[in-house]
Amino acid sequence: MPAGVCGCCGPLRPRYKRLVDNIFPEDPKDGLSKSDMEKLTFYAVSAPEKLDRIGAYLAERLSRDVVRHRYGYVVIAMEALDQLLMACHSQSIKPFVESFLHMVAKLLESREPDLQVLGTNSFVKFANIEEDTPSYHRRYDFFVSQFSAMCHSTHEDPETRTRIRVAGIKGLQGVVRKTVNDELQAIIWEPQHMDKLIPSMLFNMQDSEDLDRAGHPSTPSVAGQDGEENPAALAENCFRELLGRAAYGNMNNAVRPVLVHLDNHHLWDPNEFAVSCFRIIMYSIQAQHSHHVIQQVLNHLDTNNKNTPRVRAGIVQVLLETVAIAAKGSVGPTVLEVFNTLLKHLRMSVDFELGETSRRNSGVSVSSNRGGGGGGGGSSGKESEERIVQNAIIQTIGFFGGNLPDYQRAEVMMFIMGKVPVYGTPCHTLDTVKIGHQGTKRIQAMLLSSLIMVTSGFKSKSMAAALPPPFLDPLFSISLMEDSELRQLVLEILHNIIDRHDNRAKLRGIRIIPNVAALKIKREKISKQDVAFMKKHGQQLYRHIYLGCKEEDNVHKNFELLFTTLAIMTIELANEEVVIDLIRLAIALQDMALANEENMPIFIRCGIMALVAAYLNFLSQMIANPPFCQHVSKVIELRNLDAPYLLPEHIFRDKCPVPESLDKEDRPLYFQTADMAECLAGPGYNAERLSIPYVPQVTDEDRLTRRKSFVDTISLQVDILSNSLPDKSQLAEEITFETLKKAIDTTGLEEQEREKRRQVMEKFQKAPFEEIAAHCESKANMLHDRLAQIFELTIRPPPSPSGVVSISAGHTQHQSVPVYEMKFPDLCVY
Repeated sequence: MPAGVCGCCGPLRPRYKRLVDNIFPEDPKDGLSKSDMEKLTFYAVSAPEKLDRIGAYLAERLSRDVVRHRYGYVVIAMEALDQLLMACHSQSIKPFVESFLHMVAKLLESREPDLQVLGTNSFVKFANIEEDTPSYHRRYDFFVSQFSAMCHSTHEDPETRTRIRVAGIKGLQGVVRKTVNDELQAIIWEPQHMDKLIPSMLFNMQDSEDLDRAGHPSTPSVAGQDGEENPAALAENCFRELLGRAAYGNMNNAVRPVLVHLDNHHLWDPNEFAVSCFRIIMYSIQAQHSHHVIQQVLNHLDTNNKNTPRVRAGIVQVLLETVAIAAKGSVGPTVLEVFNTLLKHLRMSVDFELGETSRRNSGVSVSSNRGGGGGGGGSSGKESEERIVQNAIIQTIGFFGGNLPDYQRAEVMMFIMGKVPVYGTPCHTLDTVKIGHQGTKRIQAMLLSSLIMVTSGFKSKSMAAALPPPFLDPLFSISLMEDSELRQLVLEILHNIIDRHDNRAKLRGIRIIPNVAALKIKREKISKQDVAFMKKHGQQLYRHIYLGCKEEDNVHKNFELLFTTLAIMTIELANEEVVIDLIRLAIALQDMALANEENMPIFIRCGIMALVAAYLNFLSQMIANPPFCQHVSKVIELRNLDAPYLLPEHIFRDKCPVPESLDKEDRPLYFQTADMAECLAGPGYNAERLSIPYVPQVTDEDRLTRRKSFVDTISLQVDILSNSLPDKSQLAEEITFETLKKAIDTTGLEEQEREKRRQVMEKFQKAPFEEIAAHCESKANMLHDRLAQIFELTIRPPPSPSGVVSISAGHTQHQSVPVYEMKFPDLCVY
């Protein structure tokens, strides 16, 4: 009987405990007992209400075995937990999961790498299970912290360190998969968790040796058999997966830790890793979220506006990569903000560079006064580094604008042109007073360079839409500057816009083209809109070509670009009337070079003659007029024999012998108006207009530039200083018989007056209406300008709190007037 009583004590233990105990063999090396595990699984499925007790008992045994270092039984317990977790899908699994996560946390807290890896693998299996109902109270804060710490493992053994890091990345990937799709777990996107998740992935991605492969959208790194233990590949996959699941409101929290990590680890210089990271970001996120990333990078650029030039250049290059990808999709409302920010940093870079230059010059002067040698190498290096920043900004502006659709690109062209500083016009974004002439010139050149990139490949159906007056007027104002580089940039912009059939490459280089038909130039019939454009703006185009030819600092490239401009205008915009105007322009250029009223260098005069020869040769073949071609060929042949310096193949060659002057009397060497008019006589061309010499219209653009203009030569002198008047003794002249005879003899003056009247009448009878209207308008503009100057000197506006505008050195300055110092009329005071 006692034996029977003792024998019934064993069965008094709960059945789930007996089933759990049976799965553990006496020797842990034997592993999990499969038959007993099947019994336990069947029991758990049949009685799901017992799952929480089974889990709690397993957790109790596992904790005891971990403390006693019985790692064999720990592995068996985790294997049993995994099988139960995979087999049971019921409402009662929630308490069981809590026990399971508690056991995983126990393993992760241990310092044994094997147990950490074991716990991570179990957690990954759990993360792949899709639960039917969400969990209201479960949190993963501990797992985010622990897995992030494992990603930064510094274990002495390299293999063990790699295993721990791989386990940590897998764990983070499991947390991401388990939480991002659960609306109740949106807390994972909060900054305290993103600040751990993102840097852990980036830290392991830094070890990747193949950065080019990391950023390519079509070949993402996949952790296959070789990449299964590669932390960099796994981290990249996890990073892509996290960004791909980011919603609209979570983008800022996901991108900000990336920027902070790049700052902390000094990864902007060099910036290969930063570029690869943002390529991954841009290709992983949804297209409609791209502007969030661009905005974050712009803000980061503002934050680092006083950092080293190389860091700023690295950030700008990253911005270039992001906008290059975003421009292919949706960029949102940040288009103009990108340009505003970049222009602001362009100005700041110019300020830094000019400041360094001035400090270096002052340092050199001080050291030279003291008799010591200046050590300005550091400043010179910083100046060159600022050039790197400026070039990166230009490339970003140009590339971004060049990838936009045509309708947006036109707006961007207007936006950039509105920021180009022009003398005499207000520029609200770039203050040209502080940066001076050199800084203004630098900004002009850089913005025009970016405009060249934006306009590259731009195809507009109508010239009026591509070159509206708000764009054309400031562009031509810059073309009057006494700087050959700026004039070259303006001509290249015109080429990009006017050349709609890509003929520019065939016309490269100023030369006498023997057979234009062999170039296979593409052209279409000029549209009515372009005819109207040339009637309205043709005189403006001719005028700037005329003025651009006689600049004394012109070089070979200037003449090449001028020739290309004339040729493209002939192809794209020339009807019969425009052809006559272009011939008149060429004859006027030839007459200007022969007359030499402005004492131009002989090289410029010969260059103009060569330009006229090359263009008339091209034009004669384009209009296919045999007599005209014959006349042009005859002049070119004579020049080859007697005056090769008047041809482009010779004058633009190094050490070409040039004469001291050009002989007007050697008529066969020059193109004759009468001969060309005779060649063009007949239907189609109004050859009579060739007899009217071309005179460039006078506009107010010249006063916007720093060059001697037509307006200056005929302007009224309003302010005359008394000390500038000559003495009366100098004005006195000895009256003799010869002087009286000359005063009485007015025959020559009458003849001159009659000739002048005849020319005026002939001009008003034969000149085109547009030229007459432009001439009259220019006179009216001159009168209004002079009256405005007089009124400005005599009439002062009343003071206002917003400021008084004063003009000094050609720039507007605002001086504020306090309200309490103003004098109001009595009726206005309440």
